[in-house]
Amino acid sequence: MASLFSCCLGCCGDGGSGHVPLKEMPAVQLDTHHMGTDVVIVKSGRRICGTGGCLANAPLHQNKSYFEFKIQSTGVWGIGVATQKANLNQIPMGWDIHSLVLRHDGSVYHNDEEKNRLPANSLPQEGDIVGITYDHVELNLYLNGKNMHCPASGIRGTVFPVVYVDDCAILDCQFSDFYHTSPQGFEKILFEQQIF
Repeated sequence: MASLFSCCLGCCGDGGSGHVPLKEMPAVQLDTHHMGTDVVIVKSGRRICGTGGCLANAPLHQNKSYFEFKIQSTGVWGIGVATQKANLNQIPMGWDIHSLVLRHDGSVYHNDEEKNRLPANSLPQEGDIVGITYDHVELNLYLNGKNMHCPASGIRGTVFPVVYVDDCAILDCQFSDFYHTSPQGFEKILFEQQIF
């Protein structure tokens, strides 16, 4: 009986050698393993500068995802979704089947085709927050919390949030703790383990 008690105490009681702590889920952030060669990622994986694109470290597995980007400094930039086959060194993105992006000029491109365009008086400026919803069919855009009614679709497969920059643009990514309330039914990106 004493040996049984010792075994239990050693494994479960005081965090001895048999104790395995639970791991926290990783944070969604920009993925330094999936970025262009001239991209710089800072601020704990939340800020991009330099030249090129970068994917987030979590795919959009859930039905309805929401994420935001804050334009810290204007220049050439684009935001949206892309597969891991996207060329993160070639900008602007949206020229092939592997990316669907809003470009800094207000156009939304996929497969080298303009899918939609923001209203001329609604082009994002320095300090603005651009929100993106994605439901595996359609990408929608929000400017400072307002729906831009600018849907776009066409991309297929497993997609990740993507952002690209050039010409001194600096963007911050917000994958949780949003500046604006996420639209009804949409939520922050969840890692696959959190879904099941």
